[in-house]
Amino acid sequence: MSQEIDDPRRAFLVDALALGFFATGVSGILQPVHALGDKPIVVPEGRSIYKLKGKVTVDDVDANIETQIRANSLVKTGSSSRVIFVVGDDAFILRSNSQLQLGGGGFLIAGMRLLTGKILAVFGKRQRPHKITTPTATIGIRGTGIYVESDEEKSYVCTCYGHTEIVSSVDANQSEQIITQHHDNPRYIFAADVSTGNIIQPAPFINHTDAELALIEELVGRTPPFAVAGGAYELPRNTIY
Repeated sequence: MSQEIDDPRRAFLVDALALGFFATGVSGILQPVHALGDKPIVVPEGRSIYKLKGKVTVDDVDANIETQIRANSLVKTGSSSRVIFVVGDDAFILRSNSQLQLGGGGFLIAGMRLLTGKILAVFGKRQRPHKITTPTATIGIRGTGIYVESDEEKSYVCTCYGHTEIVSSVDANQSEQIITQHHDNPRYIFAADVSTGNIIQPAPFINHTDAELALIEELVGRTPPFAVAGGAYELPRNTIY
């Protein structure tokens, strides 16, 4: 799974600061502007997309800020592109060179398949778990924040907070229940058996930030559970740059 030359987190924060979403508090920690007294950001009624950059298509049609994304849409991004969008109570950042097939009806997502690429997602609570599938894994989720990278060789899954069940697509007997509060147990899920015999293996924290999670939770009217006093958001200590 190759790393992009550009830093998607840095690009995101530059854009977010330019839009005025974040400010630096007296402690020097990044804070959302609504914590400093401004109104929270929401996607306007009747719209799905908060922001897009570069080549983005929805159901194979070029997207713009007015494009509707529904629970069964196919969303694709090109090189150096990304889209931030909302469907119902769920919100997403889909990074460059990604293909995401949503499954469901209307604005209630019942599942999704990340064919390739990278996605950060937060989900509203559901009575029944739903799933994200990749070529190497099935991730059962219920109201949670999650970051997933997918290619043919392996998947990366960080349960940012909440509860997931990760099952290998190669060997259904290899699975893990992950319950976390703050990026505690990221995992790689490989497409083939590795030298240890464990297809699911521990992984580092990579390629996403608390600031991004704060933004997309904000878009659906929620606050991430790791928020510290005063509305500030700090990166985990083991962040890799």
